[in-house]
Amino acid sequence: MTPVVRIEEVTPARPLPEHPVAHVAVLVSLNFPGLDEQVAGLVRRFTRVALETLVRLGASYTLLDTSTPLPDPEAAARFDGLLLLGGGDIDGGCYGSSLIDVPHSYGVDARADRDALRAIAATEKAGRPILGICRGSQLLNVHRGGTIIPDIEEFTLHRGGEGRPVFLDEKIRLVPSTRLHGIMGVDSLVGRSGHHQAVDKLGSGLVLAAVAQDGIVEGIEDPERWLIGVQWHPEDDDGPEADRLRLFGGFVEACATG
Repeated sequence: MTPVVRIEEVTPARPLPEHPVAHVAVLVSLNFPGLDEQVAGLVRRFTRVALETLVRLGASYTLLDTSTPLPDPEAAARFDGLLLLGGGDIDGGCYGSSLIDVPHSYGVDARADRDALRAIAATEKAGRPILGICRGSQLLNVHRGGTIIPDIEEFTLHRGGEGRPVFLDEKIRLVPSTRLHGIMGVDSLVGRSGHHQAVDKLGSGLVLAAVAQDGIVEGIEDPERWLIGVQWHPEDDDGPEADRLRLFGGFVEACATG
């Protein structure tokens, strides 16, 4: 597969900190099957903003690009934390789905899924903080034995329809007394969303941390350790910068303090 998105296109202009507070593994597939230029533009922008935010908060990073096989997925556990970014759909076989013709399915790469799940398992075993965004949140749920809604039929709260921009502003309620609620410091927020799938059955040890107006899961977490997944895209710089800094700041702080 000829790369559409190149690493130099997502590398922040800001130099890495000389004395980083934490060194984070950032896992993403910069390229995946069926990637077109419109989606590639989102991958470039979202990945660059995520990396820029880490650096701004004093962290350094190593990019683990699952576009090609990772030599050693378990190496993710050697970092201070793991950030899982968005991308294509997870192969249904990873969570026991037998559906073949899933509406709006895109970007499925079972090998990349397996690499990501191995990285998550190793990082969790090492006791490191994990933050998952969109696909990343779904991967966390699948890792814990949960399932995914293959395609949200009533999608208007979660993504744009035909002929409209894919991403839209979505109102999201945070569940009181969760770690996510404490980090964000608000009962509700407006996040940038463009998803056709979402967490369905929660995986073992996970609890609901955020929910959409129609009841779709928008956030999950493990109350016993620093593991959070959000379905919306805080790294979309069309959304609120303050919310992005709060969430990424909480993650970097957890990585820094071990």
